[in-house]
Formats: sequence, structure tokens, C-alpha cells
Amino acid sequence: MTIPLWRNRKFWSIVGQLIAVFVVAIVVAILWYNLTYNLQRLGIQLGFDFLRSQASFDIGETPISYQPSDTYSRALLVGLVNSLRVIIVGTILSTIIGITVGIARLSDNWLVRQLALVYVEILRNTPLLLQLFFWYFAVFINLPSVENQISLLGLININNRGIELLGIQISPELSTLILGLTLYTGAFIAEIIRAGIQSVPKGQWEAARALGLKPGLILRLVVFPLALRLIIPPLTSQYLNLAKNSSLAIAIGYPDIYFVASTTFNQTGRAVEVMLLIMATYLTMSLSISLVMNLLNNTVQLKER
Repeated sequence: MTIPLWRNRKFWSIVGQLIAVFVVAIVVAILWYNLTYNLQRLGIQLGFDFLRSQASFDIGETPISYQPSDTYSRALLVGLVNSLRVIIVGTILSTIIGITVGIARLSDNWLVRQLALVYVEILRNTPLLLQLFFWYFAVFINLPSVENQISLLGLININNRGIELLGIQISPELSTLILGLTLYTGAFIAEIIRAGIQSVPKGQWEAARALGLKPGLILRLVVFPLALRLIIPPLTSQYLNLAKNSSLAIAIGYPDIYFVASTTFNQTGRAVEVMLLIMATYLTMSLSISLVMNLLNNTVQLKER
């Protein structure tokens, strides 16, 4: 017998989704109408033609070529590159620190375990902005001059101009941002790693010991691959937080995308357009991180028949 439409769950599910899409479309249309109407009343024309105008401001750090005579679009591209290098380097370093500290939290050595606990509790429970101010004003600004710089193995030179690593000069602002984001995010990742490892059943440890594997091999070949299924989802959230927290660079004067966009807004007065560009930029970066992590998550999940 054919089920009547009013009793068909699939039919009502589709209808519900169509209604939801219709309501969202109406809300967006109303908001867009109000925005354009208010801009017209103020005599402001919505558009992105200002991106082709001359920027006329300098940027402290330019990983790609840039001159004040270049356009606003070029300036925003410089800010985007600055943001990306902080996010990429911070993600790699925070993962390394998080894994190291997370394993240390489970160490049999009391001192190592307590040091890891102190690191996690202090950095997780203090604001990131406060930590950035500490590293910038209390550490990097007060480092010795170039003449009295601190040299480590002749490879790393530390002075009030930042850190010189293998001939590459890293400014105090960039050093502060990477260090602050890395240590802060690494504390959260450490707890994710610890919880993931502890979620593996003890029977897996015992089976590996029965095969004669050493503790290091057990962790690397047996436990950690099993823990990844629970580690990756919350780890994705921390990577997303790191990407968004990088916007705090404006507090210490590092010219990331938010810093450059704010300068662009102050000069052009195009608040709506600049805000839309910033939102689209961070949304694209977040979706890209989510896509990569979801693909990685799919590769470590158990495939059931």
C-alpha cells in the first residue's frame, strides 16, 4: 500500500528543509535590503573599486614585494601572507609541543609529570592577549642589543631585533606571535593527546607488552594510531582557534590581514566592504583547515563492513 504524503516522513523531511532554506533566504534578503537602503541614505555606494586605489601606507613586514604606491589589494595580499605563515608555523610547532607535553603528562617520572601539569594549567588558564603582552614587552623588547646578543651554537642569535635563525631574521612581533600562539595552543593540544592516549583500552597495552614490544614502540605503533580516532576531531577545533586567534597580532603591531584591513578601513571609510573581506578570508581559512582535517580523520577511522 502507498503511504499518504501526510504520513510520509521522507516527504515532511524534505518539506522542512525547503522551508528552512526559504526562511534563511528571506532573512538574508531583508538584511541585504536594509544594508543597501541605509547606505543609499548616507550617500555611500557599495563596491570594491577602492581595492585598485593606491594604498599609500607602509607595512613593517613584507614577505612579498610591496611599496606604498601599490594598491590596497596588494597590501591585503601582504597581510594575508603574513597571517598564513603565522598559522602554518604555529600549527606545526603547537602540534609538536602538544604531543610532547601530552605524553609527558602520562610519564612515570613524577617531576616530568608535574612540570607538564604546571605548564598546561598556567597557560590554559591565562588570557592569550595577556601572554602576548608578556612575551613582547617583558621578553623580546628587553633582550640585549645586537652587540651583546645571545648566540646558541652559532645557529640562533637572539637580540632586541628578534631572532635570527640560520641567517633568517624574525622580528620581535612575529617571534612573539608565534611563541605565544604555539605555547597557548600547545597546552590545549597536550590535554587532547593525554585524553586520547588514556582512551585506548588497557588490553591493547597488555597485548603489545605480551608481544615483547618496548614502551616507546607500543606508544608509536599501537596506542597512538588507535588514539588518533578520538584526537583528530578536537584537534581540528584547536587549529581553528589558532587561526582565528592570530588576529590578536594587531595588539603587538604585527601586520597580519586584520591589521592591514583595519588600516584600509581607516583610510577609505569602506567599513562594510572591508568587514566582508575579513569575514570571507577567515571563513575560507577555517573551511580549508576543516576540509584537510576531515580528510585526515576519514583515513584513520575504522572501516566497517
